[in-house]
Amino acid sequence: MAVSAASLPPDGLNVVARLGRGLWRLLTKVDFAVAQIIVLALLAVVGMTIKQLPDFAFRSATDYAAALDDLHARYDPLLGSGVVGVLDRLSVFSIFRSPWFSAGLVVLVVSIVVCTLDRTPKLWRGVREVRVEQPEPFFDPRLPDRAAMTGLTAEAVRHVLRRNGLHVREASAADGRRFLYGDRHQYTKLATLLTHAGLVTFLVAAAVTSRLGDEQGLVVPEGSSLTVQPIGTPGLLLVKNLDFEAPGFNTGQAADFTTDLAVYQDGREIARKTIRVNDPLSVAGYTFHENGFGPAPYLVVRDPAGRPLWDGAVPLTDAAAGSPYGIQGVPGTDIGLQLLLRKEADGTGVVLVLPYRVVGTNPDGTPIPQNYTALALVKGETGVSSDAGLSIELRDVGEFTLLIAKRDPGQGLVWLAFGLLIAGITITFYRPRRRVWTRLTPDGRLGIVWRSDRYVDVEHEFGRLLDQLVAARVPDQAAPSGPARG
Repeated sequence: MAVSAASLPPDGLNVVARLGRGLWRLLTKVDFAVAQIIVLALLAVVGMTIKQLPDFAFRSATDYAAALDDLHARYDPLLGSGVVGVLDRLSVFSIFRSPWFSAGLVVLVVSIVVCTLDRTPKLWRGVREVRVEQPEPFFDPRLPDRAAMTGLTAEAVRHVLRRNGLHVREASAADGRRFLYGDRHQYTKLATLLTHAGLVTFLVAAAVTSRLGDEQGLVVPEGSSLTVQPIGTPGLLLVKNLDFEAPGFNTGQAADFTTDLAVYQDGREIARKTIRVNDPLSVAGYTFHENGFGPAPYLVVRDPAGRPLWDGAVPLTDAAAGSPYGIQGVPGTDIGLQLLLRKEADGTGVVLVLPYRVVGTNPDGTPIPQNYTALALVKGETGVSSDAGLSIELRDVGEFTLLIAKRDPGQGLVWLAFGLLIAGITITFYRPRRRVWTRLTPDGRLGIVWRSDRYVDVEHEFGRLLDQLVAARVPDQAAPSGPARG
């Protein structure tokens, strides 16, 4: 149905057009951009203050539930289980993955793009359109950064302007006046487009890394292997700790530690390297950093019939009473093992093993354990916890390495954004625009006007230009006095 002119508002725009124009104006306001940045900064403060769910928590529902249980144990005594549940639903524990943070980034990107599109035509006209011929009052020497002198020819003025790196344009008036205009770094202001493009690219890189990136800790005992991605992922990566070395670890403080690390994809070795701190291994889009290490007792747990229930190393990633501590569940049972590594006076390592079973929970949600007979084992010993129905052998006390596996698909965009920002800032600061207008009358009087961006030493550069013009005067036409300067 056609819309009559009488039905339109006074400005001639329908409701949709007015809403679009209002939205465009809102997105181009500096105050709105500042408000967006403040909101994003506050969300970032929340994310840095409150413990966030680790990346591995989003690999499966089980991992998420386990990680959320840790947060409940941390914050329930302070806030209560109900409040923690509400915070979880509001994505406070995954703020950088939350729809609020993502929406804020999207709006900020749109605002920057709209501001750039809105100001680019004016910016282009400002650098492209040059008026060589100026009116008489423009050259009034009483105004700032003006000067007047006599005794110069058009050829001399042109030579001085070009000597100072200025691109010269000329125009003539009907009354014989000559206008010579010099411009240096004419297109510098367009460098702001590079800066805006860098900001947008940074934000896009952050979104790509947040949504598609992956960072997790991998605890890999010596001689053991661990998958990097969830089982079933195409091109599944697996890392294996072939050998770990930490000279001085057994006698005190380790001077260095290294891991002979192999990476397999679909069962085929694709990379191998001895890594150390600040010397990672990068392959298949992942970078594996050496981040830490600790003891890992090798246990063999059997049932009363002698069948093995567990045969492997147990990394002691926590600490209790100043000693390495860890917990290991026994597969096929509801029994867990608390492990504590102690060192005797003679340097012998003793692993204290406490079997337990969870029989309930306290009102605050903490588990109620039922402890069984504890064992103290040295290397090569086997102990029996009869009430738990387990025999436990300590075959060895090895080490584990803690790797940080990081995949950052936005890294290339970050480098591109960095380059755009540096290019834009460098051009803006180190290539500021200089402009000089001159007007030469038939009787040899010269008017000069200097204009430049900030960051230019006007006194020095304009003074040097005037000195060169004075030196270029024709002696028999020059007045005895120097240039008049505003």
